[in-house]
This record gives sequence, structure tokens and C-alpha cells, in this order.
Amino acid sequence: MKPETNPKPPPSATVVNIQRMSSEDGPGLRTTVFLKGCSLECSWCHNPEAVSAKPQLMWNEKHCINSGNCLAACPETALRRASVTTGGTPAGTRVVIDRERCTLCRACVESCPSAAFEVLGRRWSAADLFANVVKDREYFRSYGGGVTVSGGEPGLSASFVDAFLAHCRVRGIHAAVDTCGMCSPRALQTMVQQADLVLYDLKEIDPKRHREFTGQSNDRILANATMLGSLIRSKQVGARLWIRTPLIPRTTLREENILGIGEYIKRELDDVVERWELCAFNNLAADKYRRLGQHWQFENSPLLDEETLRDFEDLARRSGVNPKIVNASGPVTTACPRQREAAGA
Repeated sequence: MKPETNPKPPPSATVVNIQRMSSEDGPGLRTTVFLKGCSLECSWCHNPEAVSAKPQLMWNEKHCINSGNCLAACPETALRRASVTTGGTPAGTRVVIDRERCTLCRACVESCPSAAFEVLGRRWSAADLFANVVKDREYFRSYGGGVTVSGGEPGLSASFVDAFLAHCRVRGIHAAVDTCGMCSPRALQTMVQQADLVLYDLKEIDPKRHREFTGQSNDRILANATMLGSLIRSKQVGARLWIRTPLIPRTTLREENILGIGEYIKRELDDVVERWELCAFNNLAADKYRRLGQHWQFENSPLLDEETLRDFEDLARRSGVNPKIVNASGPVTTACPRQREAAGA
């Protein structure tokens, strides 16, 4: 008689946010699922709440009414109030979280009358998550959208992504994966099997600069991109491929970088890339960093001006790729002065 074995539990992952009605994560209106945990630490990251794989406590000063309930409720005395000054002038107080002491017991969340605290990160099974997002199916049908799994880095939860997208495929929902490519080749192959579209980030072509700005070399990212191109070319993967490049002041916003990425796409992926998106820097993430008690070096960086964005779009079109696949989008300032010199381009 064979010994009893415990069945393998279904794959699960920690989700930090489910964003509905998104128009920036693939075609049409989409529901984007942001997984928690990333293999890169990009200095410009627009989703700092998704970098750590662990749940995190966030305090929203805009909701705080200074009741003091949270300080009294915290059993670890991990919360305190600190004075804030602006330009040498007192500007009130803020709650400071001692994250070494905090155990995420949620006492502050439950005691706050104005919902100023939130624990970011909830564990979901693939089936339960699909049951949540399938509610938006009529929007997908009406506006040509679907579901996108983003992060963080979905490749760190490849089995979960595969299972979740399998539910989408059975129900005829368009499914996309947004990846930085910093995962094992096996993980990449696993998570794209059920995908209709892969959004693949190529941020910086120079490996030393890539390591400086993200914490990792781009060697594996480029190798995985080349592998993915081969899988699509040989019909082993049925997904379409879009490349995305962020235009970040003082980092990726360089002519050499855009020309280098264009040359790579031309050499390795020319026949399989349908779209190359240049994504303009967005400074709205500053508020997220403040809520997490983190400093963001780009907090005071301005948006690109329209002329600079169009210049880089034109540069990408002249890099050797099919010019029809290039598209630049994102917020721009209405100011007229060119920013190329200021951005370090």
C-alpha cells in the first residue's frame, strides 16, 4: 500500500494592487494586477510598494486626523509623531513607522478612525484572483481590453501567473504579462505560455549603467529577450511582443541608450516585435514614497517637455527598427524650454 501524500497546494502570490480601467498596460481598457516582489531595484521605480515581496504598512497623511489612536494601540511602540518643517518653518507633524519594530499586527489599521493606515499585500490563489477580475469582463469586451499581470516582477511567481492566465484563456479574456525579464529562462517560458501579449522592458542597454540604476546587469534580461524572440518565431509561444523603454531624466534618457536598444531590437527581434513604446517619466510616484517613509531621488524632477519626447521618438525611429512600431507616450509639461541638457541626455 502506497503511503499517503499531501496534495500540492495550488499556486498563490501576493498582490499589492488591482487597478481597474487602466489604459497604459496593453491594448484597450484593462484590469492590471500588480504582484509584490521584484528582482530589480530601479532608482526611478514608479511602484515602490511592489518592490519588496513582503507586506508593508503604509500611512497616508492626507487621511490622518491626528486622533492618536494608532500610537496608543501599537503593542510594539513602533509608531511616533515627528515634527515636519518646510524651508525652516514648522509644517505640522507626521507619523513615523519604526519598520524594524513593526510586526504588521494591524492594530493601527483597526484603531484608526480615518483609515490612514493600510497593509499592502494580500495573498491570492489563482482561482480567487480570477473570480475577482472576471467581474470586468463586459468592459474588456466593450473596449478591446483584458487583464495584465504586472509587478514587481511576475517571473518570481511564474507558476501562479501561468495558472491565473489559464483561467483567462478558458474564458476568452485577453491576457498580458508585463515583465522586466530579470528571472530564470524557465520562469519566463512558464509564465508566457498562456499569454496573448508580453510587455517586455528594455530599460538601459549599457550593462554597467543598468547595474548602477537597477542593481543588476542586463545580461540575463537581454538573453531572455532573445530567447523569447526565438520561442515566438518558432511558434512555441503564441504571444505577441511589445518592448517598453522608460525615458528617465539623468539615467535612460540618452541618445546612446535609445540607439543601442534600437540596434538590439533590429538585430535580435526585428521580425517579432510589434511595438516599441517609449514611456515618458512620471513624477506621481513621489506620494507613494512619502507614504512608505522612503526617499525618492526623482521627487523634484520635472516632466519631459513635448519637444524632447518627440525628438526621442524620432531618434528611435531612426535607430534601425521599423519606424512604424515606435510610439512615445506619457505625461509632458506644457513648458517650452528644451530639457535635453538638463536631463543629462
